Amino acid sequence: MVNVSMVFIIHDFVLLGLKEMEHLRYFYSVVALVIYLSTMFLSTLIVYVVWAEQSLHEPMYILICGLVGNVMVGSSVTVPKLAIDLLSGYSTISLSVCLTQAFFLQTSACIEILTFTIMAYDRYLAVGFPLRYHSLMTNKKALQSLAIILFVISIGGLVVVLLVIRLTLCGVGINNVLCETISLVRLACGSTAINDAYGTAWTLLIFMGSLIIVIYCYIRTFLVCLKISMAASQKAIQTLVTHIITYSTLMAANLFVVFRYRLNNGSSSPLTHTVVVLGGLLVSITLNPLIYGIRTEALRMKMIHSLKAITQRQTLGEYK
Repeated sequence: MVNVSMVFIIHDFVLLGLKEMEHLRYFYSVVALVIYLSTMFLSTLIVYVVWAEQSLHEPMYILICGLVGNVMVGSSVTVPKLAIDLLSGYSTISLSVCLTQAFFLQTSACIEILTFTIMAYDRYLAVGFPLRYHSLMTNKKALQSLAIILFVISIGGLVVVLLVIRLTLCGVGINNVLCETISLVRLACGSTAINDAYGTAWTLLIFMGSLIIVIYCYIRTFLVCLKISMAASQKAIQTLVTHIITYSTLMAANLFVVFRYRLNNGSSSPLTHTVVVLGGLLVSITLNPLIYGIRTEALRMKMIHSLKAITQRQTLGEYK
């Protein structure tokens, strides 16, 4: 049995999903770059507007910034490399790059889920305790929540990576276009019981913990909406619906990605894995900036105003 470090002196991993996309690789590459650049532009605009506009210095918008900032990081470690690999026809990846990509991809997904959880709690406080809201949820508390999520998820994700490094790997073919630790675990020769136990416990803790808190906050928020005025209720329900759409879509996409190896005992084709993972990635990097940039009225109006101001400055500059 060969040690994992020796295996990767000789070989790189082969991303089998890239081979499934070879026949239209230029088209897929352009699509990936367009989606990435559009997402980065919209996310950057959201962060800039929230930072520049004093009226948006509120917990809800700080949490939205946390979401889109996380999207920017997660997409930046995956999509550009995917597009470059498709353009060049290069389908291999080194162990260090693979582990780095896996760490950021998986921590980004967990951070996104827990940030949504804090947002659900924030909306419950805003609707259920309007007079005490500004003492119960402050900008400082929102920032502290994001910092705690980042720290805890980073430690948990690091443990997952370290558990993979200790394995002896006997294969190089990954049924994906991206690297995930679960794909590496499936290449192990020996026992993966510790990895499976920790991975399952970590995943259930994040998913089930988030789901319980969010459902509780949804129910309590909805019950409060039944008791308040029609105008206030409509505004609260609109925010609630936006959150439900994004959260449920995100959870469904991530559940498919996480548990796809449980289907058919992990014997699905590279094409199946590729479609599932790219679908989940597409949902994650496009949904949050798009939904919150369009449906959050105050944020949308400020973004439009900022774009008009930038356009006007450019026009005046050309005349000068």
